[in-house]
Amino acid sequence: MRLFKCHNCEQPVYFENFKCANCQSEIGFDPLSSRMKSLNPAGEFWTDSTSGELFKKCQNHQHGVCNWLIPADKQDTFCTACSLNRTIPNLSNPEHLERWSTIEVAKHRLIYALIRWDIPVMSKVEDRNVGLVFDFKSDEGVPPGQRVLTGHADGVITMNISEADDVEREMARNEMDEVYRTVLGHFRHEVGHYYWDRLVMNTEYLEPFRELFGDERESYQGALDYHYQTGPPADWRENFISSYATMHPWEDWAESWAHYLHIVDTLDTAYSYGLTIRPLLAPEHPVQSGKVDFDPFTQTDFQAIIRNWFPLSLMINSLNRSMGARDAYPFVITPMVQKKLRFVHEVIHGRKLSVG
Repeated sequence: MRLFKCHNCEQPVYFENFKCANCQSEIGFDPLSSRMKSLNPAGEFWTDSTSGELFKKCQNHQHGVCNWLIPADKQDTFCTACSLNRTIPNLSNPEHLERWSTIEVAKHRLIYALIRWDIPVMSKVEDRNVGLVFDFKSDEGVPPGQRVLTGHADGVITMNISEADDVEREMARNEMDEVYRTVLGHFRHEVGHYYWDRLVMNTEYLEPFRELFGDERESYQGALDYHYQTGPPADWRENFISSYATMHPWEDWAESWAHYLHIVDTLDTAYSYGLTIRPLLAPEHPVQSGKVDFDPFTQTDFQAIIRNWFPLSLMINSLNRSMGARDAYPFVITPMVQKKLRFVHEVIHGRKLSVG
């Protein structure tokens, strides 16, 4: 995520801020320009203090979960990100509002990345066949012994709002024997399934996908049952980014897609900080040194991305360990995993959307 600033006082602001912490001016994110706007009141609207453009705030601003803007001349009441919501939790429960807020922060970061790549994002309201919607649900009212499952099906991404609770998510991580589990990670994985349908299925990428990831036509339920009965193959780390990726070609793709988004977004932060990595012990070592002097969202050279990711991930893991925290990126990118990440990169930058 790039850095943003308040245009009234030039101080840095976070992507999720509603006000500048320094000068207290109203701010909002404009998805059309991918820029943060400093705002002045203008009757029922808000005007950009720099350009004079008129905006209105997303309807979810009233709940404190969205700071995105809509051009004043548009009829929309929800922003690009919030218009994708089909179901939200019962907000009369304060705990639900808190969890939904955490979920929306992650979802807005996901949509930001898709916008930066100019990947079409449309709701099922616009196109019920190929659109995307989100259902955020709790386990309230679910029959005993059952629960809402996080997942994707035909453009519908469902998320159990318990994923936004740190304790419950950590318990789930331990139960599933995962090394990494975040709300943003869930979004990136599940939307990967959606974009497989849009960007790979029925396109020229399908056969190369099968050569690299395997044949997705094998029984998904059968693969799921086998995975949970036997676990991953002993040598899975040589060919897969995670043990879950071994289950089925669709999951391998979704995991690879999610990791590519992890990498690019983190490199974007490093780029915004003008980061150069030259460790004192090995200042010129090609794996430990790097200079993120390019916009990773527009970088078409995959080698530039992966070459700079290695020293950056080593550095952030070292910083985390200095704080007594787990590695931020506890994964190994082998040559085969690199090929899969490159494939995701090529699909994103050379995409042709499936029509059905």
